[in-house]
Amino acid sequence: MTKRLTEVARKAGVSEATVSRVLNGRGGVSEATRTAVLTALDVLGYERPTKLRGERARLVGLVLPELQNPIFPALAEVVTGSLAQRGFTPALCARTIGGVPESGYVEMLLDHQVSGVIFAGGSYALADASHEHYRRLTDRGLPVVLVNAGVEELGFPRVSTDDAVAVEQAYGHLRSLGHERIGMVLGPVDHVPSRRKLDAMVRVAGWGEDRGLVERSSFSMEGARVAATKLVERGATGIVCASDVLALGTIRAARRLGRAVPADVSVVGFDDSAFMTCTDPPLTTVRQPIETMGQAAVDLLVTQIEGAGVLHDELLFEPELVVRGSTAPAPRP
Repeated sequence: MTKRLTEVARKAGVSEATVSRVLNGRGGVSEATRTAVLTALDVLGYERPTKLRGERARLVGLVLPELQNPIFPALAEVVTGSLAQRGFTPALCARTIGGVPESGYVEMLLDHQVSGVIFAGGSYALADASHEHYRRLTDRGLPVVLVNAGVEELGFPRVSTDDAVAVEQAYGHLRSLGHERIGMVLGPVDHVPSRRKLDAMVRVAGWGEDRGLVERSSFSMEGARVAATKLVERGATGIVCASDVLALGTIRAARRLGRAVPADVSVVGFDDSAFMTCTDPPLTTVRQPIETMGQAAVDLLVTQIEGAGVLHDELLFEPELVVRGSTAPAPRP
């Protein structure tokens, strides 16, 4: 008990006596100090006293799929900064291979009486995945916001990049360079944003039943290399990818086949994550407006927390094509 008082006091920047007064429900403590103590208790992983468990902390969970893709640390920076400005303490939960699953993080956040949760790149974006842990949040009436497209039936507010516009920009760019054999490297079949991108390509390219220039991959460079190899071998000279990581794997595939990028194969990514200006060649990509989307996600969450209602419509943000060195005119026959 003494160790707990010391740790919480140090974390909250108050005396141990003040921590004791808060935990025992005594008066004489300002609301700001009381909130700081309870938040410190939550962050350190200690259970609140029974009489205080009904109160939610000003703690907000941010659940990410992993931190290897630079787009997720970029989003985390925006969201955590915006939450701190609003007086909330962000709790970052990043999944790793063999680590805590998304459902496990949900249980942990519920145990800590969080005020709300923002998800990015979770299993909500996979139509065939289990969504039972999200329904636990619904049952608790906990405010939730999803970043980028998720399955419709969950009913949570969503902040998304307009995938259709992204594909229109990428495809239009490649067509303007004379490419006719344009392929796609997408995520899994049940990945909702990838489905949207494919639907957009079918529309703008006029594809029929033949989807021979589409390959699926996990969101990894190695997976993309395998998928893109098949496209290049089928004669694709332009390839649109569902992420920058997939685009880098595609460039690697082309080179291993003895093709030059962009002289033989042009590649377009999606995200414009950090360091894409430093790749060889610098990557042409469709930029997600991460800062605007992150701030919008926090705004939606705080609106729910404050009881001002829930916006069930999906907010779509327009991306921007950033042309760099990985695209060039189509090779001549």
